[in-house]
Amino acid sequence: MWELFSSGLLSVWLDAVGVETTVTDAWDRFSGAATPGLAVVGTKEPAIDAIVQNYLQQLTAKGLLREEQGIWIQTGYQLLTSNQGTTPMPAASLTKVATSLAALSAWELDHQFETLVGTSGTVVDGVLQGDLVVTGGGDPLFVWEDAISLGLNLQQLGIRRISGNLVIAGNFTMNYQPDSRASGELLRLAWNEAKWTEDVARAHSRLGGNKPNLEVTGQVVVAAAPTEPKLLVRHLSLPLAQILKRMNVYSNNFIAETLADGLGGAQVVRTSAAKAALVPVAEILLVNGSGLGVDNRISPRAACAMFMAIQRYLLDKRDSGGGVYTIGDLFPISGRDRGTLEERRVPKGATVKTGSLWNVSGLAGALPTEKGLIWFAIVNGGDYLEGFRAAQDDLLHQFVKEWGARAELPSILTPQAKPQPQLRPGEKTGGRGDQETGGPGDGGTG
Repeated sequence: MWELFSSGLLSVWLDAVGVETTVTDAWDRFSGAATPGLAVVGTKEPAIDAIVQNYLQQLTAKGLLREEQGIWIQTGYQLLTSNQGTTPMPAASLTKVATSLAALSAWELDHQFETLVGTSGTVVDGVLQGDLVVTGGGDPLFVWEDAISLGLNLQQLGIRRISGNLVIAGNFTMNYQPDSRASGELLRLAWNEAKWTEDVARAHSRLGGNKPNLEVTGQVVVAAAPTEPKLLVRHLSLPLAQILKRMNVYSNNFIAETLADGLGGAQVVRTSAAKAALVPVAEILLVNGSGLGVDNRISPRAACAMFMAIQRYLLDKRDSGGGVYTIGDLFPISGRDRGTLEERRVPKGATVKTGSLWNVSGLAGALPTEKGLIWFAIVNGGDYLEGFRAAQDDLLHQFVKEWGARAELPSILTPQAKPQPQLRPGEKTGGRGDQETGGPGDGGTG
């Protein structure tokens, strides 16, 4: 069957379903850089299958159930081996792969979320006589620096004091605080240097430059209905590509939930991701966009297919210098990015997403080897979290040993954005940014 598809009939089938089959070189062709993600099910690759069977035996020897260990390993169109591969399983933060794919289906890589600031009042001698209205546009990463910059912009317009209220409208959040009123209070604090806390001062030190001294004498109120004030400032978020990279490196639940809400909710994410990945929607079951809770279930096959769909989408996207974006621009690369990979032994160059709940450990992505790119998804269930992580890392190293280590990162994984994303205030390992352990607000789905 594999020879039959290799002869050209596969390209005919892909063309029929509207899948681009152009690839960049022989190694990329074998690696499946532009494949639809659905492998040809046939004879398993003996060496890889033997490694996985031994891995499963070691887990069952510890009393863990084989049927709770989901695995899907493929290269190009070839399925190498699987276990419970098409069964939806608790996926934890592998859910963020679905959210990333759905976001790319709705917005461009350079999409920026707008925060609009306006008023129906007038400025007299530096005093805005009336309310200042901040209308959020769903920016999931509006933090201290954004607030400070926005305050300075208002001062440049001649505003030193606001006599009315600070009105919060739309979807405005700040520093991962979901409550609109609380976010407004943070915004007011950031604008008044005289009342800064240590956190705000530290954020400003990263920015440098002038400090805002803008006082709001009224209250922070949340608008009950949309308003249409005169526009004063249009503040833009980071581009979507950078937001997704930060979300996935630090497994940030708040960013994922905000993006999912902006897309229309978990069911929109689910159907959009399944359609783009060409997998049955029954293999992606979601109740939120972050992976918090065991009700989010994704099959290992669907996890692989979503990664491959993202890579396929990115092949047509180029930066201002003409470089092609890759999944390395959106997901952490072992040996380059820290976040949830900081204490892992994942082989260098692997581009992955982690996922953890107290009884779930997931790891999925792309593993470069000398013979080609291995797309993989491992979803473990049982009370063995740290053991699962160590065993997953060992399993990938065994794949590399069998197929050979690649000397350098292949072009289809090399990110255009070379530096790893820098922490912004509110992003921190062990806090909201690195959500491996759970707790209120943290989520526990790293």
